[in-house]
Amino acid sequence: MAGFLLRAVLVAFGLLVADELLPGLEIRGAGTLLVAGALLGVVNAFVRPVVVLLTLPLTILTLGLFLLVVNAAMIGLVAAMLPAFRVAGFWPALFGSLVVSVVSHLVSWFVGPRARYERLVLRGRA
Repeated sequence: MAGFLLRAVLVAFGLLVADELLPGLEIRGAGTLLVAGALLGVVNAFVRPVVVLLTLPLTILTLGLFLLVVNAAMIGLVAAMLPAFRVAGFWPALFGSLVVSVVSHLVSWFVGPRARYERLVLRGRA
């Protein structure tokens, strides 16, 4: 459970960065930001795999580029569930999903696969 909460906070941080960078994305309040991060994690865990499976022929036809549209749709779905989270259209959702992905990837360098803070210890060679 702690791992899910940490990942939700990391996604919320990515949403915060997207909110600051993109004019068409608006998240009002820290509580909404945290709920949006957790909700995006749940949506990506349960809804996204079904959508990816249903759109697999189109994804193959576009050489995987349609996954960007799927990710934007997941951001839009979360925005539709939360009244204090507004996405102005497709392009802000698409660029928002890209920003969240990049920020989450960069932050995940500090968090291991078990969603715990890990540090690398280098030992000298003898």
